[in-house]
Amino acid sequence: MRLLVVEDERDLAETLRRTLEEEAFAVDLADDGEEGLFKIRELPYDAVILDLMLPRLDGWSVLQAARAGGVRTPVLLLTARDAIEERVRGLNLGADDYLVKPFALAELVARVRAMIRRAYGNPATRVQIGEITIDTAARQAWRAGAPVELTAREFAILELLTRSRGSVVARSAIHEHIYNEQADILSNVVDVHIAALRRKLGPDVIRTRRGEGYIIDA
Repeated sequence: MRLLVVEDERDLAETLRRTLEEEAFAVDLADDGEEGLFKIRELPYDAVILDLMLPRLDGWSVLQAARAGGVRTPVLLLTARDAIEERVRGLNLGADDYLVKPFALAELVARVRAMIRRAYGNPATRVQIGEITIDTAARQAWRAGAPVELTAREFAILELLTRSRGSVVARSAIHEHIYNEQADILSNVVDVHIAALRRKLGPDVIRTRRGEGYIIDA
């Protein structure tokens, strides 16, 4: 899953990046509202963490412009002030959640994961696909009750395909959702990960639609 963190406090932004990358998210950063709005509009993020007090364009304006432009990406607001009016204003403008600084990093990660689950229409953390069980909160998969060891990238692809169950996901879309903008990778890396998933989960869990992409059937 790919996230955007829009935060002008450099130390906090880097802390959030490290924490989220440790949780297997691909993370992009923006340090002002204009850059954040551009990226929100142009890139396929699974969620956005948006500070309210930003240079050049504040978080309220970023959120309002994104929603007015039809962007439906889940947004979690960060605010330094615990005022009901600010929280209500953010939710009314289209935010999905909020956290007041200072906050526990574990809570932020949990809230981001919950937002993404809701956005994909499946609030449950466990999904069953035949003999495969996937727990998106624990980042674990089982095959016929036996744990399957997956790399962070393999799990990210499996999670994306599972959340898009019944729909074809293009190779380019997989790439965009599991790597950040700084990634420098080989063009066939998605195919390599898919091959590894098939070896570990079985050949029939992920199917190829030639010329279109990959699908896990509903």
